[in-house]
Amino acid sequence: MDRALARDLQERFSDRLLVPVRQRHDETEIRVSLANAVDTLRALHDEPAFGFEMLIDLCGVDTGDEMQVVYHLAAARSADWLRLIVPGIDRAAPRAPSATFMWPGAEWMEREAYDMFGIIFEGNRDLRRIYMPDDYQSHPLRKDFYLADDASRSPAAGVRNMERAGTPRDATAATAVRRAKGA
Repeated sequence: MDRALARDLQERFSDRLLVPVRQRHDETEIRVSLANAVDTLRALHDEPAFGFEMLIDLCGVDTGDEMQVVYHLAAARSADWLRLIVPGIDRAAPRAPSATFMWPGAEWMEREAYDMFGIIFEGNRDLRRIYMPDDYQSHPLRKDFYLADDASRSPAAGVRNMERAGTPRDATAATAVRRAKGA
């Protein structure tokens, strides 16, 4: 653990941290509000004391009560990875500022978070689906995502249709064998 990093983060961002700096193994974690996210990211990137110039990952999180955006940053100055969590994003209208002004590669990560969680990143010039079809209406990694054959709510009585064993109604032993052999 880079204890000097934790101390520097606590001193520099004490007025905007939602909880004290946390450390575990080679990860340091801070939490800031949505209102402070852009200024904090800019300071972490631009200030020589930190120098977190590399955005390793950006992802969305749905806790069931709120949405979050999580940034994983790396710097040559520290062996620790920095996790910046921005909680408190409204589930009904999830919006967050884009990080593409600092890391152009964030565009693809934000597209993934949009596609899977529905988080709209304001300022992303190409925010569109990346995995799901363009006309898809839902966001598969949200806690309220409903799967039509979900065993807990399904009329299939807890068995997904693809898992049902069965033989076609008009099958006979001869046709089943012939179809299996490709004849």
